Amino acid sequence: MSRIVRAAAIQISPVLDDDGLGTARKVCKAIYEAAEKSVKLAVFPETFVPYYPYFSFIQPAFRFGAEHLKLYERAVTIPGPVTDMVAEAARETDMVVVLGVNERDYGTLYNTQIIFDSTGEILLKRRKITPTYHERMVWGQGDGSGLTVVESAAGRIGALACWEHYNPLARYALMTQHEEIHCAQFPGSLVGQIFADQMEVTIRHHALESGCFVVNATGWLTEEQIKKIAYDPALEGPLRGGCFTAIVSPEGKLLATPLTEGEGMVIADLDFTLITKRKRMMDSVGHYARPELLSLLHNRQPAIPVHYTDEPELDSRIRPVVSRGEP
Repeated sequence: MSRIVRAAAIQISPVLDDDGLGTARKVCKAIYEAAEKSVKLAVFPETFVPYYPYFSFIQPAFRFGAEHLKLYERAVTIPGPVTDMVAEAARETDMVVVLGVNERDYGTLYNTQIIFDSTGEILLKRRKITPTYHERMVWGQGDGSGLTVVESAAGRIGALACWEHYNPLARYALMTQHEEIHCAQFPGSLVGQIFADQMEVTIRHHALESGCFVVNATGWLTEEQIKKIAYDPALEGPLRGGCFTAIVSPEGKLLATPLTEGEGMVIADLDFTLITKRKRMMDSVGHYARPELLSLLHNRQPAIPVHYTDEPELDSRIRPVVSRGEP
């Protein structure tokens, strides 16, 4: 059956100098603007609220303690004021929203992706499974429970953040759940043109391999923001370029002109008949798979630091931890 969903990949700059809610308000404003263009799925950049930790890329760890603590103060709790604001905007516009946030869970920050359904319900809260390079000094690790495709008003949605796309098994875990729309998020304004070039290759390849649409959003820093974050002209270069906000079809085709600088929206209509057209020729988890030769073990058990034996219904999949000397 023919089905068309209008999607928007939103390239946008954060609000750096407030309590963290300024960026969330900007997200909501963009949601209402997208609704005026009949958008039913909006994707925002990686850890956009309150902002991506650019400081960790250009400063040594022993110098960014103050900035890291500031990020703790402004980080998002789930549920909390930020998720309430975005949920209301999603509900009022009848829109599915994919948002990247810095999530605070007591003493740890996580790179978290939230999928809001058009009712405002949070369908998925997932954490980046392995922070990349400098990010390991900022965020904790997620687990396999977040590698989940969810049914939304816009279709079956999966999501990964940034270099998680270079983990082929993470991508395959989502493919096996038959994602129809893959929502990708990158920080943007980082590393330079080579990052944008790599991003294009990555998202177009996933679209082809998964046979799904990819909606990719990157952030954008203004010149004033770059100067403020860098504090030294010699450090400004790594905070420019690296933007490639785009929408890709299951055939690997760019459905609209990508956005590589400035704020704006890339909007395209996703015709779901293209999914079947692609998978008729090559279905990576169906007729093109050879599971008797190659298969994936996916541990979807949440990583919980403690299990209480007095819980009335302890999950039978949880095995007790034993010492080396025990059988």
